[in-house]
Amino acid sequence: MSKYISILIFLAGLFQETYAQGAGGSVVRNAGKETQTTQQKTNILFILVDDWGWTDLSSAGSKYYETPNIDNLAGQGMRFSQAYSVGPNCAPSRASLMTGKYTPRHGIYTVGTSERGETTDRKLIPVENKTVLASSFVTIAEELKNAGYSTGLIGKWQLGGKNQKADAQSQGFDHVTGGTPGTSSYFYPYNKQGKESPHEGITSGKEGEYLTDRLTDEAVKFLDSNKEKPFFLYLSYFAVHTPIEAKADIISKYKTKKGDACHNNPTYAAMIQSADEGIGRVLKQLETLNLDKNTLVVFFSDNGGMGAVTKQYPLRGSKGMLYEGGVRVPLIVKWPGKTKPGSATDTPVIGIDFYPTFLEIAGIDKPLNEQVDGQSLVPLLTQKQTKQRDIFWHFPAYLEAYKGDKTNKDAFRTRPTSTIRSGDFKLHEFYEDGRIELYNIRQDIGETKDISKSNPAKAKELKDKLDAWKTETNAPVPSKPNPEFSTASGK
Repeated sequence: MSKYISILIFLAGLFQETYAQGAGGSVVRNAGKETQTTQQKTNILFILVDDWGWTDLSSAGSKYYETPNIDNLAGQGMRFSQAYSVGPNCAPSRASLMTGKYTPRHGIYTVGTSERGETTDRKLIPVENKTVLASSFVTIAEELKNAGYSTGLIGKWQLGGKNQKADAQSQGFDHVTGGTPGTSSYFYPYNKQGKESPHEGITSGKEGEYLTDRLTDEAVKFLDSNKEKPFFLYLSYFAVHTPIEAKADIISKYKTKKGDACHNNPTYAAMIQSADEGIGRVLKQLETLNLDKNTLVVFFSDNGGMGAVTKQYPLRGSKGMLYEGGVRVPLIVKWPGKTKPGSATDTPVIGIDFYPTFLEIAGIDKPLNEQVDGQSLVPLLTQKQTKQRDIFWHFPAYLEAYKGDKTNKDAFRTRPTSTIRSGDFKLHEFYEDGRIELYNIRQDIGETKDISKSNPAKAKELKDKLDAWKTETNAPVPSKPNPEFSTASGK
């Protein structure tokens, strides 16, 4: 009898193994034990760096900055050479990343007040800016959480606090470390006044501890704690935003390294190296946990590089401008088994595209938010053609110039402006005087030759498209004169 029972047990186990494999699962043998795993939803690791310029990577041509880990990611995935942030500075880009909507939809156009700079220099009264992302908006974190993902924010938030019911936890994140709009110091306790840490979840630390390293530690912990279910980790480093601070030993290294006219700040270079090392550690942990083959990894910046510490030549401008140097940013995406290693695309894409991309990758067919302005990147990631579409920016505000940026002679980085990219052409409309500028970006990436007068037909075509978009999105345009404007000091 025992012989027949043994045969039955064997056959039952064989059937169980065959069924598991036929159902798309796999049998894992570990230390003599068998466990069944099924194909999980794709994990999403979204790495957002702050103020990281388009040329601020070794793989983008820099001979001064060192980014071997990010370069390696590019070699394993797809590099986007014409990726854009939705805004020229932090808050609008982040609000649009979370909602998949252009800035007129949520009203966050800049950081803080729209009345930046000297009032006597502002010819118009700018549109009032919102600083809090309303809870009525469904964020991508809420979408993924609703679909069964563990959601985590580690680092910068900048879209509202607990007292406004607009903190990261209120907007869909289960786990939050940081959750602040910025940091006054990169060294523990991360507070210039020497008080306790302002960052949620960081209540202790060691003297000399560096914030980028601490956020990396927290990201590794999150991966360890969430390896058994699909996760969305929004790793939002404060680096390389001001204050420009780095570890002394790395600064020393770059002080002995020769820079060039664009890249030559040792402290900034050291900040970049620390962020790259942190990203390398997080990617290594994915491999250690055997999660790398089922994790989408995105590396992106919220806007262009800060003009006082880095230059984006041949691009014109820097953070805070709608010229290419302010909004064209690095983007690398690795989707194992989907993206071709070492591939690249020059198709223009923009930050609102991540929302529909993540929805599609997560298999969310019926999202909570069905109206987004972005377009999924999945076709591009899988080497398919996409239909050309226009890209827009709207900045009805003022942003004062950096004191350390010698390349900008204006009192402002940006005056009230709207911009459209259509095909190879880009048009800027300036509201103070109604003038327009038109550039052929493919032929003139530095936006040095305004062809609005020599090609009026193309200028009118783009201006009409821009006007139609502003009408569609109810984009407010400043038109009321500022009574305090002084012609002596103004432009």
